Formats: sequence, structure tokens, C-alpha cells
Amino acid sequence: MLGATLDSKAYLGRLNAELERIDQAAMERWADWIYEAWEQGNWVYIFGNGGSGTTASHMSEDLGKSTLHEKDLYDDGRKRLKVLSLTDNAGWLMAVGNDLDYDQIFVQQLMNYGSAGDVAIAISGSGNSANVLNAVDWANRHGLKTFGLTGYSGGQLKTMQQDGLHVELDDMGMVESIHLCLFHWVLNDVFARINGEGRYQTEAV
Repeated sequence: MLGATLDSKAYLGRLNAELERIDQAAMERWADWIYEAWEQGNWVYIFGNGGSGTTASHMSEDLGKSTLHEKDLYDDGRKRLKVLSLTDNAGWLMAVGNDLDYDQIFVQQLMNYGSAGDVAIAISGSGNSANVLNAVDWANRHGLKTFGLTGYSGGQLKTMQQDGLHVELDDMGMVESIHLCLFHWVLNDVFARINGEGRYQTEAV
């Protein structure tokens, strides 16, 4: 629905309605997989293209820095969440895209980094990005856990992923906004559990 005319009130109303449709259990499993990676010492890799790529960067930064209290960031004895966005090494992305093919930019990194038990979080609004699908295929075949964040019909990613959260909506901007909005609950939940506070609960208003 890109280009449709909505005033701000209508847009917020639509956003709220779409958030109400989200599968809460899938959102909780997303948090579970990240928390379990922390518990077991596994890596979390996050990747996508365009807006989804910057969402991967945002998620990686938050999970790396904001799963501990600020005072604990100075403590080199605290157990950390090992997380990496595969969208952020510009030199590697350009070399692989130029010398091999753009559809190899994520899977080539996973071949270097990934191990059985690690978590690969694949973000694709359409679910049909070849570079995302190649990485998920490799991860599935090498014992990684694959979690997809999709929109539209979910595309091929929705059928390949081991688990995922789907935003059933034909509007890329709204899909991307919802993915990031939901992530901040996941971040808060993982933070709460890493710091011994139980599952994250929002305060009643």
C-alpha cells in the first residue's frame, strides 16, 4: 500500500491494528532463541537487505550493548551475548559482491563464522531475497537455528526457516517498522532474563 494517503491519526490507528495481529508466541520464541544462545555461548548472526539490513545493524548493536546494565559493561568478567550483524563489514560485502555474486554476501560470512547451535536471524520483507535464502539454506544444513522475520506472503524464507515471525502485510515500510518495534520487546525480555529479573513485563498504565 505504498503511496496510499493516510493522515497521522489513521496511520497510527493502522499500526496499532497491525501490532494487535502479531503472533505473540512467535515473538516470545524469538526472545527464547536469543537468550538460549547467551546461555549456551553460541553466536547470533543477523542479516537482511536495505532497510532490513539497517534493522540488522540496529538489533546487533542493541543486543551487544544493551543486554547488560551500564555499570556491568565495565566488568570484563560478565558473560556477554555474542552477536554480529552480517551487513556491517563493507569491505567484505563489496569484495564478495564484486568477485563472486551479490547472492553470496551473507553465506560466505557464515561459512567463516557459523557453527552448529548458533542462531541465524534472517530479515526479508518479501521473503525472497536470494542472498538471505542462500545463507538460511547453508545454516539449516550445518546445524544452525534459523529464525525469519518476514512480511507480505512470507515468500520462500517462510518455508525454509525453522521458526519465525510473520507480518502478513503488503506494505514494506509498515513491515520494517513492526519488525523493529517488536524487537525492542525482545531486547527488553532478553535483558531481563540475563540480569536475573525473569521475563520482561510492561508496567500497567
